[in-house]
Amino acid sequence: MHLWGVGRALGIDRASVGKITRQPVSTSAREDYVPFGDAAALRLFGGDWDGYVAVICTDAVGSLVPAPPRAIYAVPNLQHLRDGDVVTTRPDGGVRVWYRRASLHNAILLTEQCNSFCLMCSQPPKLRDDSDRVALILRLIELIDPATGGLVLSGGEPTLLGDEFLRIIQRMHDRLPGTGVHVLTNGRKFSDAPFAHRLARIEHNDLVLGIPLYSDIDWRHDYVVQARGAYDETIAGLYNLAAARVRLEVRVVLHQQTIHRLPQLAGFIARNLPFVEHVALMGLEMFGFTPQNLDVLWADPLDYVELLEAAVRALALSGMNVSIYNHQLCTLPRTLWPFARKSISDWKNVYAQECQACGVLEYCGGMFQSGTKRHSRGIRAQPPLHGSARDAMDLLTWRPVADAGGP
Repeated sequence: MHLWGVGRALGIDRASVGKITRQPVSTSAREDYVPFGDAAALRLFGGDWDGYVAVICTDAVGSLVPAPPRAIYAVPNLQHLRDGDVVTTRPDGGVRVWYRRASLHNAILLTEQCNSFCLMCSQPPKLRDDSDRVALILRLIELIDPATGGLVLSGGEPTLLGDEFLRIIQRMHDRLPGTGVHVLTNGRKFSDAPFAHRLARIEHNDLVLGIPLYSDIDWRHDYVVQARGAYDETIAGLYNLAAARVRLEVRVVLHQQTIHRLPQLAGFIARNLPFVEHVALMGLEMFGFTPQNLDVLWADPLDYVELLEAAVRALALSGMNVSIYNHQLCTLPRTLWPFARKSISDWKNVYAQECQACGVLEYCGGMFQSGTKRHSRGIRAQPPLHGSARDAMDLLTWRPVADAGGP
């Protein structure tokens, strides 16, 4: 599924945010809406385009008569759009899909800037100032369906927006009070205790920060994130956030640089970060910086599964909530299946050809689309479960969760 498309723009002089509609709406509400469809479908609007943000027509220029004052024509890859989805229309003809109403995997990229340079970053940072997107994000929040169960805020590093980051969280608190917010952050900014307490004072009722910790040894973590002093800032941030009573998750991406001391890291987390409410042990995504650093990153899950099992056991026996993300069930021993989650966003989730005959496909999270380039040698169909084993699996909460990758 594509989350963007580029067509030909006419009359659009600035980026604007609007909700997709295939039906005419009242004049008073049109400033929120973008009519969408081919020329035949758009005839339903009767040529009355006044007040709409813009019109997106999948057919060529000239197919709409009378022509809308602001329109993008011949946009590919957007057949999946539905009423209530939110998009940005841009002067260059670009259409970016920010939010899909029917999806459980909506992630909002707050910034592409970052103060780390992780070896396996799936959203490589850019140096340019993109703070102008904040206004679009604030407008986006006003258009999201309040019934949305959860949203992910990612980057880059979202907290580099400083006060604007807090403003975004405040807007979510005000406009989407029933929506859970999961922020993917490296946590370093929260080494500034006042900033952590300012976040807490917003009193968002369902806010969780997912913060990566890659080793119990400072220099090893700093090497993975390619930033000297990052470990100390991250640990300080975790303690400051805990003191401010902000809910926390620790994330560990598993690869050559993190797996060898994984049991020790699990012990460190259990002893020193008992306030963390969830620990996610995550498979590698073959995207962004990962392919170019594959020689120092790639490790087949079959080769580290004993270390993974030891880490899960240590965390679980300590009473911590632990999950395994981005691992196919066939790469894990059955003792770990209860901890595996369907964690990959629907728009980048695929299954290998050999998976189609698998008896536990309904329970398996599959792989990243990019994982078709390099994946475990253990991928193979499994026999179906029967009786008590199937009953036990059915009792588990196999819910989709936020993955680590960028949108």
